[in-house]
Amino acid sequence: MPGSLNGQNASLSKNNKEESDENVEKDEESFQRYRERISTLPKEKGWKIFWYLYAYGLEGVMFAQEHFKARPLDVFLWSTPKSGTTWLKAIIFAIMKRTCYTNSTHPILTNNPHEIVPILEEELFGEPPVANVESLPSPRLFATHISYISLPMSVLSSGCRIVYICRNPKDVLVSMWYFVANLRDEAELFSLQEAFDLFSQGKSAFGPYWDHVLGAGLECPERVFFITYEEMKGDTLVHVKRLAKFLGKPFSLEEESKGVAEEIVEMCSFESLSNLEVNKNGSSKTGLKNSVYFREGKVGGWRNHLTTQMIESLDRVTKEKLPSIF
Repeated sequence: MPGSLNGQNASLSKNNKEESDENVEKDEESFQRYRERISTLPKEKGWKIFWYLYAYGLEGVMFAQEHFKARPLDVFLWSTPKSGTTWLKAIIFAIMKRTCYTNSTHPILTNNPHEIVPILEEELFGEPPVANVESLPSPRLFATHISYISLPMSVLSSGCRIVYICRNPKDVLVSMWYFVANLRDEAELFSLQEAFDLFSQGKSAFGPYWDHVLGAGLECPERVFFITYEEMKGDTLVHVKRLAKFLGKPFSLEEESKGVAEEIVEMCSFESLSNLEVNKNGSSKTGLKNSVYFREGKVGGWRNHLTTQMIESLDRVTKEKLPSIF
């Protein structure tokens, strides 16, 4: 990760020469324990393992639970996958770091949002040797897909700021289906019907969708800035200003007069981000193409993919569990 991002990622190199052999050995021992436990869990086709993507994120969740120490000034973006995470990462980073860069030198122009706001259980703790997050200056910016019942205790007890974005489950399902298809070869592909069946049973990445959203919306509403993807798309500027206030970085009168919030909305829009060279042709360190994070960015794309039966089934569960949200 680039070391120029105002300290956010400067100390995250997994090849830190100062990292002691003893710490590396301890990390390896921890991950060996996690692998042994994971090997006993039931697996499913498609998303591979009940609640989590097999061997992708689960080990990092266990490491975070055991070792991560949140700080009061930390900022967490919390979501289920394919709920607008990439977009909100860019917006949060732009809000928090807006006095550090000019429009022409902004890291968002040359870095995928997942590089500048890393996911705790994947980019940072996904495999040993883990990143040295303790060396980062506050405020640290993180993202996570971990469900409420699996969050590290320090995240819930530290008083840190948490932003939760959720999205209509029908769009989440379709977006996840496309995303997973981009990660697999043809021999491993599974149908939308199969994806729907798994999703409906709660067998999806990082836990049942409805329980994940309920955990954020009901368990700790006073701690969380809760927003839907549809609300953000409907009036992005209004919610960016609300978000800045929640994060302790409200726009000043001078910034209001200069249209700073409007500049952030434009720079972080789907159109702007998806047309950046780094997101059109760049790749992550794992080899994953950045373009897979930018498919359509629209509301209601599920209408072109789901059957009437699928729609009615998902709407029924959503009305029962999330009546006040969708």
